[in-house]
Amino acid sequence: MNSVMDMVSAKALTTYWQETVSNRVPYLGEGLFPSKKKMGLDLAWIKGYKGLPVALKPSHFDTKATVRDRIGVKKVETEMPFFREAMTIKERDRQELLRFRENDSENLYSAIISEIFDDRAQLIEGALIQSERMRMQLLTTGGINIVANNVDYVYNYDVDGEWKKNNYKKLSGTSMWSDVENATPLEDIREMQNKIVELTGTKPTRAIMTQKTWNYLLTNKSIRIALNPLANGLNLVRDAELKSLLLSELGLSVAIYDKQFKTEDGKTQKFYPDNYITLLPASTVGNTYYGTTPEEADLMSANFNGEVSIVETGVAVTTINIPHPVNKETIVSEIVLPSFERMNEVATMEVASA
Repeated sequence: MNSVMDMVSAKALTTYWQETVSNRVPYLGEGLFPSKKKMGLDLAWIKGYKGLPVALKPSHFDTKATVRDRIGVKKVETEMPFFREAMTIKERDRQELLRFRENDSENLYSAIISEIFDDRAQLIEGALIQSERMRMQLLTTGGINIVANNVDYVYNYDVDGEWKKNNYKKLSGTSMWSDVENATPLEDIREMQNKIVELTGTKPTRAIMTQKTWNYLLTNKSIRIALNPLANGLNLVRDAELKSLLLSELGLSVAIYDKQFKTEDGKTQKFYPDNYITLLPASTVGNTYYGTTPEEADLMSANFNGEVSIVETGVAVTTINIPHPVNKETIVSEIVLPSFERMNEVATMEVASA
Protein backbone atom coordinates (compact mmCIF):
# COMPACT_ATOMS: atom_id res chain seq x y z
CA MET A 1 0.00 0.00 0.00
CA ASN A 2 1.33 3.41 -0.88
CA SER A 3 2.40 5.79 1.86
CA VAL A 4 0.58 9.05 2.53
CA MET A 5 3.54 10.88 1.04
CA ASP A 6 2.95 9.09 -2.25
CA MET A 7 -0.84 9.28 -2.22
CA VAL A 8 -1.24 13.00 -1.59
CA SER A 9 0.51 14.24 -4.72
CA ALA A 10 -0.25 17.26 -6.90
CA LYS A 11 -1.34 14.99 -9.73
CA ALA A 12 -3.63 12.95 -7.47
CA LEU A 13 -5.15 16.10 -5.98
CA THR A 14 -5.86 17.69 -9.35
CA THR A 15 -7.34 14.41 -10.62
CA TYR A 16 -9.55 14.29 -7.54
CA TRP A 17 -10.63 17.88 -8.15
CA GLN A 18 -11.43 17.25 -11.80
CA GLU A 19 -13.47 14.16 -10.91
CA THR A 20 -15.50 15.98 -8.27
CA VAL A 21 -15.81 19.35 -10.04
CA SER A 22 -18.36 17.92 -12.47
CA ASN A 23 -20.88 18.12 -9.62
CA ARG A 24 -19.99 21.72 -8.82
CA VAL A 25 -22.42 24.51 -9.72
CA PRO A 26 -20.40 27.12 -11.68
CA TYR A 27 -20.10 30.62 -10.33
CA LEU A 28 -22.21 33.16 -12.19
CA GLY A 29 -19.18 35.28 -13.06
CA GLU A 30 -17.47 32.41 -14.87
CA GLY A 31 -19.85 32.87 -17.80
CA LEU A 32 -19.57 36.65 -17.82
CA PHE A 33 -15.77 36.71 -17.52
CA PRO A 34 -14.44 33.50 -19.14
CA SER A 35 -11.00 32.30 -18.09
CA LYS A 36 -7.86 32.93 -20.13
CA LYS A 37 -4.18 32.24 -19.48
CA LYS A 38 -1.29 34.66 -19.90
CA MET A 39 2.36 34.69 -18.95
CA GLY A 40 3.69 36.77 -16.08
CA LEU A 41 2.14 39.38 -13.80
CA ASP A 42 1.22 42.27 -16.08
CA LEU A 43 -2.25 42.72 -17.51
CA ALA A 44 -3.06 45.20 -20.27
CA TRP A 45 -6.49 45.46 -21.86
CA ILE A 46 -8.39 47.87 -24.05
CA LYS A 47 -11.37 49.65 -22.53
CA GLY A 48 -13.87 51.25 -24.90
CA TYR A 49 -16.07 54.16 -23.88
CA LYS A 50 -18.83 55.14 -26.26
CA GLY A 51 -19.36 52.17 -28.55
CA LEU A 52 -21.52 53.80 -31.23
CA PRO A 53 -20.24 53.07 -34.75
CA VAL A 54 -19.04 56.04 -36.85
CA ALA A 55 -20.05 56.36 -40.50
CA LEU A 56 -17.32 56.05 -43.15
CA LYS A 57 -16.30 59.45 -44.55
CA PRO A 58 -17.02 60.28 -48.21
CA SER A 59 -14.00 60.42 -50.50
CA HIS A 60 -12.97 61.49 -54.03
CA PHE A 61 -11.51 58.96 -56.46
CA ASP A 62 -7.73 58.91 -56.78
CA THR A 63 -7.14 60.56 -53.38
CA LYS A 64 -5.47 59.15 -50.27
CA ALA A 65 -7.81 57.70 -47.70
CA THR A 66 -8.52 59.80 -44.62
CA VAL A 67 -6.90 58.19 -41.55
CA ARG A 68 -9.36 57.58 -38.75
CA ASP A 69 -8.30 57.92 -35.11
CA ARG A 70 -9.54 55.40 -32.56
CA ILE A 71 -12.30 57.17 -30.65
CA GLY A 72 -12.96 56.65 -26.96
CA VAL A 73 -10.39 53.90 -26.39
CA LYS A 74 -8.04 53.62 -23.47
CA LYS A 75 -5.36 51.07 -22.66
CA VAL A 76 -5.45 49.93 -19.05
CA GLU A 77 -2.32 48.41 -17.55
CA THR A 78 -1.85 46.96 -14.09
CA GLU A 79 -0.10 44.19 -12.15
CA MET A 80 -2.18 41.16 -11.27
CA PRO A 81 -2.60 40.12 -7.61
CA PHE A 82 -1.06 36.97 -6.12
CA PHE A 83 -2.79 34.54 -3.76
CA ARG A 84 -1.20 31.55 -2.00
CA GLU A 85 -2.02 29.29 0.93
CA ALA A 86 -0.81 25.89 2.18
CA MET A 87 -1.84 22.89 4.29
CA THR A 88 0.49 20.34 5.89
CA ILE A 89 0.25 16.69 6.84
CA LYS A 90 2.40 16.62 9.97
CA GLU A 91 4.32 13.77 11.59
CA ARG A 92 1.60 13.16 14.21
CA ASP A 93 -1.05 12.95 11.45
CA ARG A 94 0.99 10.36 9.59
CA GLN A 95 1.55 8.30 12.74
CA GLU A 96 -2.22 8.20 13.36
CA LEU A 97 -2.81 7.01 9.80
CA LEU A 98 -0.19 4.28 10.18
CA ARG A 99 -1.86 3.13 13.41
CA PHE A 100 -5.25 2.81 11.72
CA ARG A 101 -3.76 0.88 8.81
CA GLU A 102 -1.82 -1.52 11.05
CA ASN A 103 -4.95 -2.21 13.13
CA ASP A 104 -6.87 -3.16 9.96
CA SER A 105 -9.11 -0.11 10.29
CA GLU A 106 -9.18 0.23 6.51
CA ASN A 107 -12.53 2.04 6.40
CA LEU A 108 -11.39 4.62 8.92
CA TYR A 109 -8.05 4.98 7.15
CA SER A 110 -9.80 5.58 3.81
CA ALA A 111 -12.18 8.07 5.40
CA ILE A 112 -9.29 10.12 6.78
CA ILE A 113 -7.49 10.05 3.42
CA SER A 114 -10.71 11.30 1.75
CA GLU A 115 -10.92 14.07 4.34
CA ILE A 116 -7.33 15.07 3.55
CA PHE A 117 -8.21 15.31 -0.16
CA ASP A 118 -11.39 17.27 0.63
CA ASP A 119 -9.43 19.74 2.76
CA ARG A 120 -6.98 20.39 -0.03
CA ALA A 121 -9.77 20.71 -2.57
CA GLN A 122 -11.05 23.54 -0.38
CA LEU A 123 -7.81 25.40 -1.11
CA ILE A 124 -8.59 25.15 -4.84
CA GLU A 125 -12.15 26.31 -4.18
CA GLY A 126 -10.68 29.21 -2.21
CA ALA A 127 -8.72 30.27 -5.28
CA LEU A 128 -11.92 30.28 -7.37
CA ILE A 129 -13.68 32.27 -4.63
CA GLN A 130 -11.19 35.12 -5.05
CA SER A 131 -11.83 35.21 -8.80
CA GLU A 132 -15.61 35.38 -8.33
CA ARG A 133 -15.28 37.92 -5.55
CA MET A 134 -13.35 40.26 -7.84
CA ARG A 135 -15.78 39.81 -10.74
CA MET A 136 -18.80 40.67 -8.59
CA GLN A 137 -17.04 43.66 -7.03
CA LEU A 138 -16.36 44.98 -10.52
CA LEU A 139 -20.00 44.64 -11.50
CA THR A 140 -21.22 46.58 -8.46
CA THR A 141 -18.52 49.18 -7.75
CA GLY A 142 -16.34 49.41 -10.88
CA GLY A 143 -13.32 48.38 -8.84
CA ILE A 144 -11.75 45.68 -6.67
CA ASN A 145 -10.91 45.91 -2.98
CA ILE A 146 -9.44 42.89 -1.17
CA VAL A 147 -7.56 43.64 2.05
CA ALA A 148 -6.32 40.69 4.15
CA ASN A 149 -3.16 39.13 5.59
CA ASN A 150 -1.42 42.54 5.57
CA VAL A 151 -1.81 42.75 1.78
CA ASP A 152 -3.94 45.39 0.04
CA TYR A 153 -5.22 44.68 -3.45
CA VAL A 154 -7.14 47.78 -4.56
CA TYR A 155 -7.93 48.41 -8.24
CA ASN A 156 -9.95 51.28 -9.69
CA TYR A 157 -11.19 50.44 -13.19
CA ASP A 158 -12.99 53.79 -13.43
CA VAL A 159 -9.95 56.06 -13.25
CA ASP A 160 -11.57 58.99 -15.07
CA GLY A 161 -14.93 58.63 -13.28
CA GLU A 162 -16.89 58.16 -16.52
CA TRP A 163 -18.50 54.88 -15.45
CA LYS A 164 -19.63 56.22 -12.07
CA LYS A 165 -21.01 59.32 -13.76
CA ASN A 166 -22.90 57.63 -16.61
CA ASN A 167 -23.44 53.97 -15.69
CA TYR A 168 -24.07 54.08 -11.95
CA LYS A 169 -27.08 55.41 -10.06
CA LYS A 170 -27.92 55.49 -6.37
CA LEU A 171 -31.59 55.86 -5.53
CA SER A 172 -32.78 57.81 -2.50
CA GLY A 173 -35.93 58.71 -0.58
CA THR A 174 -39.21 57.32 -1.91
CA SER A 175 -37.42 56.22 -5.11
CA MET A 176 -35.68 53.41 -3.21
CA TRP A 177 -37.15 50.02 -4.06
CA SER A 178 -37.57 49.21 -0.37
CA ASP A 179 -40.39 51.80 -0.44
CA VAL A 180 -42.72 49.37 -2.18
CA GLU A 181 -45.66 51.81 -2.09
CA ASN A 182 -43.97 54.63 -4.00
CA ALA A 183 -40.97 53.27 -5.92
CA THR A 184 -41.22 52.66 -9.68
CA PRO A 185 -38.62 49.97 -10.47
CA LEU A 186 -39.73 49.35 -14.05
CA GLU A 187 -39.19 52.99 -14.93
CA ASP A 188 -35.83 53.04 -13.14
CA ILE A 189 -34.63 50.06 -15.17
CA ARG A 190 -36.03 51.44 -18.42
CA GLU A 191 -34.32 54.78 -17.83
CA MET A 192 -30.96 53.12 -17.24
CA GLN A 193 -31.37 50.84 -20.27
CA ASN A 194 -32.12 53.87 -22.45
CA LYS A 195 -29.07 55.67 -21.09
CA ILE A 196 -26.78 52.77 -21.99
CA VAL A 197 -28.34 52.59 -25.47
CA GLU A 198 -27.61 56.30 -25.95
CA LEU A 199 -24.01 55.85 -24.79
CA THR A 200 -23.11 52.63 -26.58
CA GLY A 201 -25.89 51.55 -28.93
CA THR A 202 -26.24 48.33 -26.90
CA LYS A 203 -29.31 47.56 -24.80
CA PRO A 204 -28.76 45.63 -21.56
CA THR A 205 -30.90 42.49 -21.68
CA ARG A 206 -29.73 40.68 -18.55
CA ALA A 207 -29.69 41.59 -14.87
CA ILE A 208 -28.25 40.31 -11.60
CA MET A 209 -29.77 40.82 -8.16
CA THR A 210 -30.24 38.92 -4.90
CA GLN A 211 -33.45 37.39 -3.61
CA LYS A 212 -33.86 40.29 -1.16
CA THR A 213 -33.82 42.80 -4.02
CA TRP A 214 -36.14 40.60 -6.09
CA ASN A 215 -38.60 40.59 -3.18
CA TYR A 216 -38.88 44.37 -3.43
CA LEU A 217 -40.21 43.88 -6.96
CA LEU A 218 -42.61 41.12 -5.94
CA THR A 219 -44.27 43.41 -3.39
CA ASN A 220 -44.00 46.68 -5.31
CA LYS A 221 -47.36 48.43 -5.79
CA SER A 222 -46.69 49.80 -9.29
CA ILE A 223 -45.71 46.32 -10.50
CA ARG A 224 -48.80 44.75 -8.95
CA ILE A 225 -50.96 47.32 -10.72
CA ALA A 226 -49.13 46.74 -14.03
CA LEU A 227 -49.93 43.03 -13.76
CA ASN A 228 -53.53 43.49 -12.66
CA PRO A 229 -54.93 47.04 -12.89
CA LEU A 230 -58.35 46.01 -11.56
CA ALA A 231 -56.92 44.72 -8.26
CA ASN A 232 -55.67 48.22 -7.31
CA GLY A 233 -52.35 46.85 -6.07
CA LEU A 234 -53.86 44.30 -3.68
CA ASN A 235 -52.95 41.26 -5.77
CA LEU A 236 -50.10 38.85 -5.08
CA VAL A 237 -47.30 38.60 -7.65
CA ARG A 238 -45.69 35.26 -8.48
CA ASP A 239 -42.09 34.81 -9.62
CA ALA A 240 -43.15 33.60 -13.06
CA GLU A 241 -45.47 36.58 -13.56
CA LEU A 242 -42.74 39.05 -12.64
CA LYS A 243 -40.19 37.36 -14.90
CA SER A 244 -42.69 37.46 -17.77
CA LEU A 245 -43.43 41.15 -17.15
CA LEU A 246 -39.74 42.12 -17.12
CA LEU A 247 -39.14 40.19 -20.32
CA SER A 248 -42.16 41.59 -22.18
CA GLU A 249 -41.85 45.19 -20.97
CA LEU A 250 -38.07 45.60 -20.81
CA GLY A 251 -36.64 42.65 -22.73
CA LEU A 252 -34.84 41.75 -19.49
CA SER A 253 -34.04 38.34 -17.99
CA VAL A 254 -32.94 38.26 -14.35
CA ALA A 255 -30.50 35.96 -12.52
CA ILE A 256 -31.07 35.71 -8.76
CA TYR A 257 -27.64 35.25 -7.21
CA ASP A 258 -27.35 34.53 -3.49
CA LYS A 259 -24.21 32.37 -3.44
CA GLN A 260 -22.07 33.01 -0.36
CA PHE A 261 -18.49 32.52 0.79
CA LYS A 262 -16.41 33.06 3.89
CA THR A 263 -13.94 35.93 3.97
CA GLU A 264 -10.37 35.51 5.20
CA ASP A 265 -11.50 36.35 8.74
CA GLY A 266 -14.33 33.79 8.68
CA LYS A 267 -17.28 36.11 8.05
CA THR A 268 -20.07 34.96 5.73
CA GLN A 269 -20.63 37.26 2.78
CA LYS A 270 -22.57 37.22 -0.49
CA PHE A 271 -20.60 37.48 -3.72
CA TYR A 272 -23.23 39.88 -5.05
CA PRO A 273 -24.64 42.28 -2.43
CA ASP A 274 -28.25 42.93 -1.50
CA ASN A 275 -29.90 46.18 -2.62
CA TYR A 276 -28.14 46.34 -6.01
CA ILE A 277 -29.04 45.48 -9.60
CA THR A 278 -26.54 45.21 -12.45
CA LEU A 279 -27.69 45.43 -16.07
CA LEU A 280 -25.62 43.53 -18.64
CA PRO A 281 -25.39 43.07 -22.41
CA ALA A 282 -26.22 39.71 -23.95
CA SER A 283 -22.59 38.57 -24.28
CA THR A 284 -19.53 38.39 -22.06
CA VAL A 285 -18.25 41.62 -20.49
CA GLY A 286 -14.60 40.77 -19.89
CA ASN A 287 -12.17 37.95 -19.17
CA THR A 288 -10.64 36.36 -16.10
CA TYR A 289 -6.90 36.31 -16.72
CA TYR A 290 -4.65 33.87 -14.88
CA GLY A 291 -0.95 34.64 -14.78
CA THR A 292 1.99 32.31 -14.20
CA THR A 293 2.64 31.62 -10.51
CA PRO A 294 6.20 31.12 -9.19
CA GLU A 295 5.37 27.45 -8.67
CA GLU A 296 4.30 26.99 -12.30
CA ALA A 297 7.15 29.10 -13.69
CA ASP A 298 10.01 27.65 -11.66
CA LEU A 299 9.01 24.25 -10.27
CA MET A 300 7.03 22.43 -12.97
CA SER A 301 10.14 21.52 -14.92
CA ALA A 302 12.54 21.60 -11.97
CA ASN A 303 14.04 18.64 -10.16
CA PHE A 304 12.76 19.04 -6.61
CA ASN A 305 11.19 16.87 -3.93
CA GLY A 306 7.62 17.35 -5.10
CA GLU A 307 5.43 18.13 -8.10
CA VAL A 308 3.16 20.81 -9.60
CA SER A 309 -0.13 20.49 -11.49
CA ILE A 310 -2.47 23.14 -12.93
CA VAL A 311 -6.27 23.18 -12.64
CA GLU A 312 -8.95 25.71 -13.64
CA THR A 313 -6.75 27.40 -16.27
CA GLY A 314 -4.20 28.87 -13.87
CA VAL A 315 -4.50 27.54 -10.30
CA ALA A 316 -1.22 25.85 -9.34
CA VAL A 317 -1.31 22.87 -6.96
CA THR A 318 2.11 22.04 -5.52
CA THR A 319 3.00 19.18 -3.18
CA ILE A 320 6.37 19.02 -1.43
CA ASN A 321 7.91 16.22 0.63
CA ILE A 322 9.74 17.82 3.56
CA PRO A 323 12.35 15.41 4.99
CA HIS A 324 12.87 17.04 8.38
CA PRO A 325 10.52 17.22 10.15
CA VAL A 326 8.79 14.65 7.96
CA ASN A 327 5.85 16.61 6.53
CA LYS A 328 3.82 16.69 3.34
CA GLU A 329 2.92 20.24 2.29
CA THR A 330 0.25 21.19 -0.25
CA ILE A 331 0.41 24.72 -1.66
CA VAL A 332 -2.31 26.27 -3.84
CA SER A 333 -1.49 29.54 -5.61
CA GLU A 334 -2.85 31.79 -8.33
CA ILE A 335 -2.21 35.09 -10.06
CA VAL A 336 -5.58 36.31 -11.27
CA LEU A 337 -7.38 39.48 -12.31
CA PRO A 338 -10.50 40.14 -14.41
CA SER A 339 -10.44 42.53 -17.34
CA PHE A 340 -13.55 44.62 -18.08
CA GLU A 341 -13.48 45.46 -21.78
CA ARG A 342 -17.25 46.09 -21.99
CA MET A 343 -17.47 48.11 -18.81
CA ASN A 344 -19.24 50.96 -20.61
CA GLU A 345 -22.10 48.60 -21.57
CA VAL A 346 -22.72 47.58 -17.95
CA ALA A 347 -24.88 49.63 -15.57
CA THR A 348 -25.44 49.30 -11.83
CA MET A 349 -28.05 50.79 -9.55
CA GLU A 350 -27.95 50.88 -5.77
CA VAL A 351 -31.68 50.62 -5.16
CA ALA A 352 -31.97 50.58 -1.35
CA SER A 353 -29.96 51.23 1.80
CA ALA A 354 -28.18 48.35 3.49
